[in-house]
Order: sequence, then C-alpha cells, then structure tokens
Amino acid sequence: MFTISALYHFTRFDDPAALKAPLAKVACGNGVTGTLLLAPEGINGTIAGSRAGIDAVLDHIRALPGCADLEWKESHSPTRPFGKVKVRLKREIVTMGQPDVDPAARTGHYVEASDWNDLIGRDDVAVIDTRNDYEVAIGTFDGAIDPKTASFGAFPAWWEENKHRFHNKKVAMFCTGGIRCEKSTNYLLGQGVEDVFHLKGGILKYLEEVPASDSTWQGECFVFDGRVSVGHGLEVGPHLLCYACRRPILPADQNHPGYEAGVSCHHCVDETTNEDKARFRERQKQMVLAQARGTDHLTGKMVPGKT
Repeated sequence: MFTISALYHFTRFDDPAALKAPLAKVACGNGVTGTLLLAPEGINGTIAGSRAGIDAVLDHIRALPGCADLEWKESHSPTRPFGKVKVRLKREIVTMGQPDVDPAARTGHYVEASDWNDLIGRDDVAVIDTRNDYEVAIGTFDGAIDPKTASFGAFPAWWEENKHRFHNKKVAMFCTGGIRCEKSTNYLLGQGVEDVFHLKGGILKYLEEVPASDSTWQGECFVFDGRVSVGHGLEVGPHLLCYACRRPILPADQNHPGYEAGVSCHHCVDETTNEDKARFRERQKQMVLAQARGTDHLTGKMVPGKT
C-alpha cells in the first residue's frame, strides 16, 4: 500500500527558490511522487510513497522555516497515484489573487469534524462550499450553497455580488483539505464578517472521522490525485478523470458520444478546437506508449513502481 499525504502550511518563506532543489532531492531519493508547491506564503501539496519515504519528506518540511507544527492528512492506495515528483514555485500556494489576504495572521474559527453537523444544522448559519463547480457537482454537504465558481480566484467577486444574502448570518465554509478556507475565512474577516467558521481538516477529515450513518455529506469528494474521488472512510470512489479538461467523470460517461480517451468527455467536447483535440490525441498516444514501456511520457525515465 502507498501512503498518501496531503499537506499545507502558511508561513513566510523569504527565498522559496532556495528550498526547491533540496526538497526535490529528498523526495526523489526516497521514491516519493506527487506535487509540492512553494511560494512566499508557504507550502502546499499531495505526495505518495512508502511509509519511510513519506516520513523522510515530512521531516524535511518540518525543518523548513516556520513549519515545525506542520499538519497533514493521510490515506492509502494500493496503486501509486502519481507518476513522478514535481516541486514548483508559485506566487501563491492556492490562488485567490487577493494580496491583502494573510491566513498566517488570522482565520475563522476552526470546527472539528465531530462538531460540524451541529454547526451547519443551525438556522442562523449559512454554509458555503468554496470549491470549484466541477468538484461540487459530484458531492457536497446537505444544504450547502454552491457559488458555481470555475476557480477559487472567482470567490471574492462572487462574495461581493452575494454578500447581502448573509446579513445577520454566521458563515461556515468548507473545502477539500482546509487550505482554501484558510484564505476565504481571512478574506471574509477583512470584509467585516464577524462570525466565520471553517471545517478543520476539510472534507477529507470529515469523511475519515464521521461514520456514514451520522454523515450529512452526499456523494463523493474530488481529490487531486490518481484516486480522483473518495467517499466515507476515504474509500476510493467510482470516478475517472478526463485528461483533456481534468474534470471527474463516471465509468458510464465513457459511453457518451463525446467521450474519447485523453481527448474529450461530455463536459468538454464542445469546449476545444479540432487542433486542440489533435494535440490531445498525440499526447494520449505518447502516454499509452510510455505506460507500456514503464516510463514517464515526458522525461523517458522509468516510473517508480513500474517494471
């Protein structure tokens, strides 16, 4: 079984570029794959590997400036969810585009998974799903408001247009692992909203800790790795990924006339040009050939776990 670790931490990195190569070296040297993002505001990512490999990377991250109290969530998969490791430099570890937002300064009130149902069941609480529309489409909490945003960066504009709906309401927000809520709650506090709450550890912690019999969650939770979606107990869900638009689809969606592996699905078949589709077909061809060889289709190197 592969251990999967989802992590983020807001802290000040004066020189994120200097952290990139050593972090990548530790991950590669321990057979850990996945993506890690570094920015002046901190670190974010999901990685997978052996127990010893994950521990080595987490030890390295905890030794970075301000990361001693790093928290992370773990799950497991019988197959490796990532083909290689990528350490990238970004302006933000989760893009909101609001320079005055600073989660390291303050956030909303954390709510433990065990207390979440009681909070969102109150009449004076409005519950907002801060994830993208394609994530919300496959699962959310009963009664949650869907902003229908295509990206997290669209949330501030949505709030400005809809804030009148939440007058005299407490606002409870949630996301996959908690990182988007760190920013969105700080943003709302800056907008003068006094009572702001968010689910500690996000949906993943809720699905891990709250039994299905007591749950107010409906559907599956989209995850940004090879599992695509998970349900209660973090069991792998039924969804596949359209590698053209990166949206989740169900196995039955492969029967749709708009579906072509690696090229299009019913969501995106009308969103791309013929030139795009030709490029996607070539990419898909190279991926299939690489999988047959057990190599990465971009680098030509052997993929860990392949023989």
